[in-house]
Amino acid sequence: MPASQNPRAMNLLSLDFPQSLAVYDEYGAAQKAVDFLSDNHFPVQNCMIVGTELKQVERITGRLTNGRAAGLGAMSGLWLGLFVGLIFSFFGKNGSALGVIASTALLGAVFGSIWALVGYLATRGQRDFSSVTAVVATRYEVLVEHKFLAQAQELLRQLPGATPNPFA
Repeated sequence: MPASQNPRAMNLLSLDFPQSLAVYDEYGAAQKAVDFLSDNHFPVQNCMIVGTELKQVERITGRLTNGRAAGLGAMSGLWLGLFVGLIFSFFGKNGSALGVIASTALLGAVFGSIWALVGYLATRGQRDFSSVTAVVATRYEVLVEHKFLAQAQELLRQLPGATPNPFA
């Protein structure tokens, strides 16, 4: 059940009347501020760090060719084949465990190579590159339960460079 549908998870991920304490450009700075509050015995269970202004970032890792697609598929299939081989070797009664592992790894590599190559050829050159994709936040806002805001602001003023951004 997703957190958005789980009432218990929603209680853990919410505050009654959250107020903005500070806004940071990096998660590490927001984490440092909450850690500072914790070190000073502030009830941090009344805090929340929220990533805002989400964006999707795609890092291109290289050009994709028939050979590279087949090679990447073979490596992926090899790992899957090794895993399946290990599982089979635990429960197999006769035969060499090493033989089972090697044969499933080889079959996995062949199957993975063929599967990846067919998938690549199906795109007909519309995506001739490999990449890694992630969703990242641009800003990180520290929220505090309204009844603890003044105390948190006072403590945070003692941490150099951690004062709230008044223009956030």
